Amino acid sequence: MKFHSPSAQVCPSSNWVVLLMWIFICLVAVQAWAQGRGSQIGREIAIPRHLQDGEEYQLSIPQLVAFGEKLFTARWTIQEGAGRPLSKGTANGARLSDPSTPLVFPFNFNRLSGPDANSCSGCHNLPATGGGGDRVTNVFVLGQRFDFISFNHADSMATAGALDERGRFVLQQNFANERKTIGMNGSGFIEMLARQMTADLQAIRDSIPPGASKALVTKGVSFGALARAPDGTWDTAHVQGLPVPSLTSLSASQPPSLVIMPFHQAGAAISLRQFTINAFNQHHGIQAEERFGLGVDEDGDGSVNELTTADVTAVTLYQATLPVPGRVIPSEPEVEQAVRVGEQRFSDIGCANCHIPELPLTNKGWIYSEPNPYNPSGNLRVGDAAPLAVDLISEELPGPRLKPDAHGVVWVPAFTDLKLHDITTGPSDPNAEPLDQNQPAGSAAFFQGNTKFITRKLWGTANSGPFMHHGKFTTMREAILAHSGEALASRQAFEDLSLYDRGCLIEFLKSLQVLSPQSRSLIVDENGGPKVQSQGPS
Repeated sequence: MKFHSPSAQVCPSSNWVVLLMWIFICLVAVQAWAQGRGSQIGREIAIPRHLQDGEEYQLSIPQLVAFGEKLFTARWTIQEGAGRPLSKGTANGARLSDPSTPLVFPFNFNRLSGPDANSCSGCHNLPATGGGGDRVTNVFVLGQRFDFISFNHADSMATAGALDERGRFVLQQNFANERKTIGMNGSGFIEMLARQMTADLQAIRDSIPPGASKALVTKGVSFGALARAPDGTWDTAHVQGLPVPSLTSLSASQPPSLVIMPFHQAGAAISLRQFTINAFNQHHGIQAEERFGLGVDEDGDGSVNELTTADVTAVTLYQATLPVPGRVIPSEPEVEQAVRVGEQRFSDIGCANCHIPELPLTNKGWIYSEPNPYNPSGNLRVGDAAPLAVDLISEELPGPRLKPDAHGVVWVPAFTDLKLHDITTGPSDPNAEPLDQNQPAGSAAFFQGNTKFITRKLWGTANSGPFMHHGKFTTMREAILAHSGEALASRQAFEDLSLYDRGCLIEFLKSLQVLSPQSRSLIVDENGGPKVQSQGPS
């Protein structure tokens, strides 16, 4: 078995490596020649024509979403920029630690450190495109900081194949955080909730004078309290549920951003756009021009502008407009009764304190817009381009859709509070992660690990297993029984329920499903027919 090891088995001067690089360069040259002639004859590509920047404003929203779906399901090839021979899959595409051993065949695919997938839908496909994935699609978050993970102890170069930033040999259990692929359904509503909640928190922050403190509460969710010292400096010691980057303050004039990051299970991405650009580079080696530069071949694969800004907008809107999950409540009386009892027990034992059944979008917050006003640099930002808006409740979009109530509020039934919670017994808990995604890679805090996870959105959970952030549990019951830390009291209350009531709570969770694309109702029976939900247990 061959290992990727710049200091051992792989010799940069070996004839076969030189030959492979020569072949690769020739392929790139042929590709460039064909592109220059405008010919498509003989090309093997997933997307024959990309959107040109500005074209996104000329298409209807359904047309733009349809093109986004093509990008999401595209099986990318080397002829259109798939792969990243000279760069890592990190957010900024850092150069390889050992550029003398490029990621070309046979090192162009690595399930652990990437590139590791041909398409977005290769992992996001259950129960339909855009959803979650089986255990086999688990992603190894932070593995992309290695060139080509091999665990080969003959490799002496840091973050090449076996040594971490400290110069220590890594194991499969600690080189990355193994995470389950989760569904993207309803993500547009989630991002808009996060935007409104962030705006609320920042408004509270901006009203705090030196020497005072205020509670941070938005949409009924408490994020603790923020304080200022008499000299105006910021004290975040009592802020709860936000990631470290949102709490950073360098001076009195640079307050903590308090930005809610609703994507990634540890809360590490602000927007669908940021999440998408990161994922395309890590998993496919497809680089967005807005991150890596217009006309720049940052990864050395011979392709530039692999994703235009218009492309990124399209694929972001596709994800933002995916249908929201709903409820499947069987008509069989015993099961229907159990679902109603289980929903009540879910609240009784405190699960709903964090898995809040629904959060309100107000002031037409369902009008999703690109770009997100809180996007970090490297992603399209307000002022970089004209805004583009989509009405998430429009009947033009795939159903089912949420609708405003009589008071003009859209209630988003995602069963989350968008906060980070410690649900483990500590760093030694097998449910804890070895690395902290929200700390600088290689820092002491990075290697202290992570025990905080954003409250899982339970809508659609029943048909999107396996479960827990790592996807190692095949049943929802296992995931419940793994809750500790801040969720310990609720778990113990679940254990104290009668056998029947525990079963009822599971039946309630089984009702939370991604529905058929043909469904126009958010609550259906087992045959997909609209259903009026009875109120409360009898």
